[in-house]
Amino acid sequence: MKTIAHLKEVLGDMKLVYDIIKDELLRIRDEFADPRRTKIGLSVGDLADEDLIAEEDIVVTMTHKGYIKRLPVDTYRAQRRGGRGITALNTRADDFVEQLFVASTHSYVLFFTNLGRVYRLRGHEIPEAGRNARGFAVINILKLEPGERIQATIPIKEYSDDQYLVMATRSGMIKKTTLSEFETNRTGGLICITLVDDDELVGIELTDGEKDVVLVTKEAQAIRFEEEQIRPMGRAAQGVIGIRLNEGDEVIGLGVANDSSELLVVTERGFGKRTPFKEYRITNRAGKGVLTLNKTERTGPIVGIQVVQEFNEIMLLSLEGIMIRMKVAEISQLGRNTQGVTLMRLAENDQVVAVANIVARDGESGEEGPDNNQESEE
Repeated sequence: MKTIAHLKEVLGDMKLVYDIIKDELLRIRDEFADPRRTKIGLSVGDLADEDLIAEEDIVVTMTHKGYIKRLPVDTYRAQRRGGRGITALNTRADDFVEQLFVASTHSYVLFFTNLGRVYRLRGHEIPEAGRNARGFAVINILKLEPGERIQATIPIKEYSDDQYLVMATRSGMIKKTTLSEFETNRTGGLICITLVDDDELVGIELTDGEKDVVLVTKEAQAIRFEEEQIRPMGRAAQGVIGIRLNEGDEVIGLGVANDSSELLVVTERGFGKRTPFKEYRITNRAGKGVLTLNKTERTGPIVGIQVVQEFNEIMLLSLEGIMIRMKVAEISQLGRNTQGVTLMRLAENDQVVAVANIVARDGESGEEGPDNNQESEE
């Protein structure tokens, strides 16, 4: 009865109700009190991720097998000329560093795929790893589709209106698009060129709109023409004819010609050579091109090209996983209408499948160089 009388008294007097609430809150405070862990401040509006990340220079490495990582640029300390350098990463026996460039945590890296799509990451979105670590598979970071592979990686600071991306396809089409066309907030891939009839993107170059471009085909034809012959088009355009192909032929690669570089071509059977760009006269777009190698059964078709300089190093990779590394200076400089020299001796059923410019590390030596005693055939 006492309880009933007390409850009726409380219900009839709001002061008693408030006193009870106050007592219970004080008890909860004393039992569960915890200092505030957040700060109350003025609203600063919407923040992008990069607003919360300090801008700093980074070094990005990417391997032939598609493993990528970033490191602080301070990882590579300055050394005296002639130093041995430090290891950029430990790769597997069947992999090597194909690209190394300096960017910033706020800049962009564009990834172009064979299916005509482009993906992008901010510098800070590339996973950081230790100096000796292999890195992370880029296909998992970008979530590529089945059969999709990276054809080129291009770092940019900003989406400029006076820079262009020149793209070439296997069927001989070529297209130029203003870099600013690729600025977007979309997180997935964007179309960078429309492909038809199982065509593929085989080469991409960043230019200033005033370069000479070179297309090279499997059957050893090459064409050089001024980039100004290609009018800028939108991202979804198919492009225009860059080179007219004979039946069964296809474009192997795209390069930017300049007087200080040379064109390196490598064939399926391990032959190769470097030829000065001055031997490739400037013609009109959509021509047949000129002979860039004396292709025979012995050489096989061209499987890869690179724009090189004497101080570069290259890596050749065979179908059976054999790799050979060599200095460009050790490769014979020969004219267009020659067979080249043996760069790699292959087993009977083996063949070269890829050639790449690689990042050299001071103090390293490559494999045995090419056989420059091999006679070239006119």
